Amino acid sequence: MVFFSIPNEKTLSINVNPNSTTISAFSQLIHQRTHLPQSLIRYSLSLRNANLHDDSDVTLSDLGFGSSSTVYLHIPLLGGGARLDFLDSKPPANYVAGLGRGATGFTTRSDIGSARVAAGAPGKSRNEAEEEESQSDHKFDEFEGNDAGLFAGSVYDEEDKEADAIWEAIDKRRKDFKEEVENYRASNPKICEQFADLKRKLDTVSAEEWDSIPETANYSRQKKKKKRFESFVPVPDSVILDKALDLTAVGEGRGALLSLKLDELSDSFSGKASVDPKGYLTELKNLEVEVADVSHINRSRVLLKSVTVSNPKNPNGWIAAARLEERAGKLKVARVQIQRGCDECPKEEDVWIEACRLAKPEEKKAVIARGVKQIPNSVKLWLEASELEEERKILVLRRGLENVPDSVRLWKTLVDMVNEEDAIVLLHRAVECCPLDVELWLALARLETYENTKKLLNKARIKLPRERGIWITAAKVEEANGNTDKVGTIIEKGLKALQSEGVVINRETWIEEAEACERTGAVATCKAIIENVIGFDVEEQDRKRTWVADAEKCEKRSSIETARAIYAHSLTVFLTKKSIWIQAADLERSHGSRESLDAVLRKAVLYLPQVEALWLVGAKEKWLTGDVSAARVILQEANAAIPNSEEIWLAAFKLEFENKEIERARMILGKARERGGTGRVWMKSAVFERELGNVEEEQRLLEEGVKRFPKFFKLWLMLGQLEERLNHLVLAKRVYSSGLNHCPQCIPLCLSLADLEEKKLNGLNKARVILTNARKKHGNKKEAERLMSKALQELPKSGILLAADIQMAPQCPLPKIKIKDALKKNCIKEAYVTASVAKIFWRERKVDKARKYFERTVKLDPDNGDFWAVYYKFEVQHGSEEKQKEVLNRCLVSEPKHGEKWQAVSKALENSHQSVEVILNKALSGKLMLKNSVEAAARLKIIRAEPSARGLVVKEVQLYCPPPGFEPWPQRI
Repeated sequence: MVFFSIPNEKTLSINVNPNSTTISAFSQLIHQRTHLPQSLIRYSLSLRNANLHDDSDVTLSDLGFGSSSTVYLHIPLLGGGARLDFLDSKPPANYVAGLGRGATGFTTRSDIGSARVAAGAPGKSRNEAEEEESQSDHKFDEFEGNDAGLFAGSVYDEEDKEADAIWEAIDKRRKDFKEEVENYRASNPKICEQFADLKRKLDTVSAEEWDSIPETANYSRQKKKKKRFESFVPVPDSVILDKALDLTAVGEGRGALLSLKLDELSDSFSGKASVDPKGYLTELKNLEVEVADVSHINRSRVLLKSVTVSNPKNPNGWIAAARLEERAGKLKVARVQIQRGCDECPKEEDVWIEACRLAKPEEKKAVIARGVKQIPNSVKLWLEASELEEERKILVLRRGLENVPDSVRLWKTLVDMVNEEDAIVLLHRAVECCPLDVELWLALARLETYENTKKLLNKARIKLPRERGIWITAAKVEEANGNTDKVGTIIEKGLKALQSEGVVINRETWIEEAEACERTGAVATCKAIIENVIGFDVEEQDRKRTWVADAEKCEKRSSIETARAIYAHSLTVFLTKKSIWIQAADLERSHGSRESLDAVLRKAVLYLPQVEALWLVGAKEKWLTGDVSAARVILQEANAAIPNSEEIWLAAFKLEFENKEIERARMILGKARERGGTGRVWMKSAVFERELGNVEEEQRLLEEGVKRFPKFFKLWLMLGQLEERLNHLVLAKRVYSSGLNHCPQCIPLCLSLADLEEKKLNGLNKARVILTNARKKHGNKKEAERLMSKALQELPKSGILLAADIQMAPQCPLPKIKIKDALKKNCIKEAYVTASVAKIFWRERKVDKARKYFERTVKLDPDNGDFWAVYYKFEVQHGSEEKQKEVLNRCLVSEPKHGEKWQAVSKALENSHQSVEVILNKALSGKLMLKNSVEAAARLKIIRAEPSARGLVVKEVQLYCPPPGFEPWPQRI
């Protein structure tokens, strides 16, 4: 392509090759395009080479023209020896230029010449002088044209040379940029250029074909039509009156339906601007052919035809076209399409596999055979061929390995089909052909003998020095052959070798390897891995926390041996950490044997003899197994290690008392009191005598106890209850009053005194006044809300208050905002909040959500028996027998001690020494209500006296506005 430019014209182009086009041929082509005389064109080209004459063999490249060069034609219209003939001829007589266009003639000085004769030219007329001057002015130069002589006196210096070099560089850069643009456009044609061949074929489309093209949907017009016929109907009164109808849900449903319609429109084929063959294959799998989808299929067929015609070497286009026809029910057309794809893309294995799938059953083998001939090194085709065979699978795979000996998939598939002896032979050949696949080496190692396995693993280690699996397998082999003492050495050497090869030791990955070894029974290898890698990349100050977290994760994944190994290693470093010993004991209690638990506890008390909990856990475990003598021995050893431990004294007392050793139990309590026991020891002594029926001894111990420990409210409470049992009401009131003087913040004493006011004969009027005040306030919801608001301002994170606030809310609709705020506050005793939420969901028959919050409740506070009781009651009503047993067993393991209703049942005299299961059943069966409202009125008075007590604030609020199903329970000791 050569461009040329002439004066007063645009730049034109001629598609010629500068290396083969001669000057004469080029001038002739320009003459045909512009109708300029060839002599002038020849003259203009000769300016590039002054030595050029009539040599017709000279090409454009000889003149310096190249591809995309521009030729500027100089047409000499004035001056010079090459003037045109009509310029030299004389005009006719009386000729006036432009007269025919309406111009008028006039004369200028240039027409008549100068008034004087030029100096230095004697004898010449004025006209002759002016003519010579004019001809000298218009003298033409071959290189500079009419400007010859303009710079004749100047010197070509270095600055001119530099300027010329800069301009040449700019011109070269412009040409290079232009070539880059042309190359880019040639390699990235526009869409209109790509479909230019298809546009040319439109003239051959018949009228019937034009009519068969579906109409393009005009959604804007349809939208206008819909708006035109849209009508608005007022909401009927029945909808307004129907309060159960949720209009918000109706709006959400309409929005969901609209989104589904929009998704269908966005997924339709008509909304796509182009076809992605790879993505289209996935869409075709879910395409269901219906009558309404015929237009979509036709459009897709047209688009896929364009893909296969414009790019026939793309295998995905043929596969998509074949699957489209298959979904349309035209299986024969689909086979033709995929056959064409095999012809156009014979080296694409996916096309052959698709052709085999679509072929008739009797033709599948022939199709796959053709594909194997075309692509003999295709692993997919050989595997497909083996699947088609029934009796010659092994033979086909062997033929495939002859063509692709380094295919790991073919070797693995073949090994899985043969017996053990043949597998060993095949694996030897496989590791020779595929020495870098570790799975083949390890598979062969598992089948070989002990001696051969060691040699084999040494070879594998040389071939694959960065593979950890080889070292782990070597350790497993030694463990399997009884050489457990070598396992740790092998793992240690393996880690050093891997580090020398630049392999990064990842703790998490190696712990997973240890868990895998545990699952295969290689416990020694598992422990060796843990011992060698557990300390990698762990800071010294973070070791305890990190190792305990690792052990807990392993326990959750049921990797007990791995967790045990982590605890064992941690205890070698942290011998005096009580928490690790307790967690290790918990692991053995849950997943180990009694012997292993006893071993851990024995070792724990050896290093931590002053920790009471370890001794008590050991003694309890022995007691649970029925070995009372061993439990007694452990407690004696604990008493020797910690002589004045109250916990050990009380544990020994409980052991003897539960086993009917009354004298031993009384002697232990006596020694505990003599050695300076706290009020708890005196309380246990009084309870002991009460259960034995020794009222005088019980009273003596309580009276002596309140003198020694006047701040221990339980002694006052027990003494007052004793006086009540003896019907000494005046003394009981005196005891309660004395107890409140020493313990003014004690709520149980306040409640007991209020309960006593009704029974006192002289206090009837006072009780009536309290009752009247309570009746006036009862049911005052505004006052209850005011009190609750004030209480939550003072105690915003009290779980008991937040739970009461949730219970006060209206039952319908659910108090979602209060529940959400309460759960976000990270409150104290959060279990009360979750229990209230669970009860609400239970009331609403949302069983799954209720169960979820009950689970959360018992996890937060497993020591509260009330939560276990209500959870068990829920499962009895809605759960299966398995779930009921599960909750019951978990309650037995937790052994709850607290809870308002739980303590009222468990602390009753008739329920002494009852099991957790019995107490749970009694807590469910009995409903301990307040006897009358006088007690409630007394509580109201006490609350006003002690407004800072959280529990009493709740009781006051419940008196004002009791929640549904509220059942207050009395306190007992």
